[in-house]
Amino acid sequence: MSSDFETYEQDFGTLTAEITSRIGKIPKLGGDEKKNMVVNVEKQLEEARELLEQMDLEVREIPVQSRGMHSTRLKSYKQELEKLEKDFKRSRIAYSDEVRDELLGDDGNSSESQRAHLLDNAEKLERSSRRLEAGYQIAVETEQVGQEILENLHHDREKIQRSRDRLRETDANLGKSSRILTGMLRRIIQNRILMFILGVIILFTVVLAIYFSVRGL
Repeated sequence: MSSDFETYEQDFGTLTAEITSRIGKIPKLGGDEKKNMVVNVEKQLEEARELLEQMDLEVREIPVQSRGMHSTRLKSYKQELEKLEKDFKRSRIAYSDEVRDELLGDDGNSSESQRAHLLDNAEKLERSSRRLEAGYQIAVETEQVGQEILENLHHDREKIQRSRDRLRETDANLGKSSRILTGMLRRIIQNRILMFILGVIILFTVVLAIYFSVRGL
């Protein structure tokens, strides 16, 4: 798992270096050339986000005892990407002195207020983006907690099922023992009745023998 993380890490480093270089060129460009560069940077930023998502998945698979170092590195990469996105937003509304003079001529100074307004809007968008990311992180953590709860419930259900099976087995054994005891009690009662009948017969025989003996005298 860590080898995959390091591969994504290398790709992220190469990609962010290219993004940094292109962001620095954007203010110096104008027209279609600038638009093309902006589109390319947007694509590369999206690729960087996907790499961070892959790294995040890899970190989740790393054993807990080794996860801390990778989590710290991932956090620094996320901060680096946030800075690049912020620089990119600024670069899109920024112009070098040359390009600004070419586009605006004598009205260059009057555009400063517009530029400040655009920067303010960019900051607001950045804050909204951070809030959305925080909400996404909370949702992910909630999903993990929910998954853990479901797993615990599943384990508890298995324990309850095993307890029920043991109770059924115990009940079956008790039923069998009860039947055995009932049979033994029935045989004891039958034996006692037979012994009583046999005793009565013997007693009757003895009485008859004595009777006939006395009568013969």
